[in-house]
Amino acid sequence: MVLEPASNDDPILEVGEFYQLLTAQLESAYGRRHPCWVRGEVAKVYEKTHLYVDLVDAGSSASDAKRPVLNAHCWASQWNPLKRKLASDGVTLQPGTVVNFFGYVDVYAPQGRIGFTVTEIDVAGLLGDVARRRQELIARLQSEGLLDANKRLVLSPVPLRVGLVASPQTEGFNDFTGQLLHSGYGFDVVLVKTTVQGDAAPAQIVNAIEQLDAVGVDVICLVRGGGSKGDLAAFDDERVARAIASSSTPVFTGIGHTGDESIADLVAHTRAITPTKLGEELVALVAQWSERHVRANARKVLSATEALLDEATEYLAERRRTMIFAVRDRLRGERRHLSSTRQRLLIQSQYVLASAGQLLASNRQLLGAYDPTRRLAQGWSIVTGADGGVVRSLADVALGEVVRVRVSDGSFDAVVNEKNGASS
Repeated sequence: MVLEPASNDDPILEVGEFYQLLTAQLESAYGRRHPCWVRGEVAKVYEKTHLYVDLVDAGSSASDAKRPVLNAHCWASQWNPLKRKLASDGVTLQPGTVVNFFGYVDVYAPQGRIGFTVTEIDVAGLLGDVARRRQELIARLQSEGLLDANKRLVLSPVPLRVGLVASPQTEGFNDFTGQLLHSGYGFDVVLVKTTVQGDAAPAQIVNAIEQLDAVGVDVICLVRGGGSKGDLAAFDDERVARAIASSSTPVFTGIGHTGDESIADLVAHTRAITPTKLGEELVALVAQWSERHVRANARKVLSATEALLDEATEYLAERRRTMIFAVRDRLRGERRHLSSTRQRLLIQSQYVLASAGQLLASNRQLLGAYDPTRRLAQGWSIVTGADGGVVRSLADVALGEVVRVRVSDGSFDAVVNEKNGASS
């Protein structure tokens, strides 16, 4: 480039005049009325009401001291709707992102700085870049064998001790825990609270997975309800994917709505389409084990018990019938025996009574022969002393003693005046 020599007729400009001239020149070519597209890589990004971005040539090295830098900014009136649009599409401006800005040049003389006011952002280009980086991450994880690492882990046959990574009282949290609570099984849930969206979410999720992996739960469940792609961006984070792949505990995911698929879903042991479905699948695993090892065996025991009871009932019924017939037969036999015994007793008693009557008549006749009244009628008498005793010999009375003499028709008293013995 050949510089023209200075002319004495050229005016000498003050600094302010120079910036006015420069601004006029730039605005005439790239000002508000002549906006243009600028492509670059985000080197720095800062947001405080307005957005401030330092753009450099895409692919340039940070160690290159001579790489050009463009100070771009987007005022709040333009940035707020753009920010919402980016968030809904799951796009975040961060260092390393290649972006296309549409806007115009402005000059800020107090700092001697040329800037670029952004009025539009090429979202389609950003989405393409996000998709590219997502595919690159998936390819890296695949090449390192991490996509299937957690899937190879053996799941507990009865995963009742559940580690939960979620934000409490959110819709996704309630949908998932509601399934466990109303299942009728004794799930033990160990919760590690985390945020599930925003810049802080990936680090918190990684920390929660590591904590639960150390505790020794049966399964770790990563739960997040539906939202925009931006809300779910934390689950496409490489740190989260590597934490899941490195976990020694199977990780289940239930993230977003039906149709949402994050990198966390791809790396996880098992993926459910929603938190509700994840809870249902976990309950189903326990129910299947219970059916095979508890309910089926219980039905076998019940069936065998019912068969034994039926057999015992039939046996008891048969024994009852046998006992009834035996008792009836025995009663009939006993009745016959009693009837026969009664006849024998009747005959025997008649014989005994007849014999006793004969004996009584014989004794009466014998006693009649010895009846004192008969002897008294024959002229005999009975003499009794004063003591009432029968006088049987002379020795039983004394002279002058009054004795009573009983005869057949009465008695009288007599006085012993003389005793005459057989020898006298």
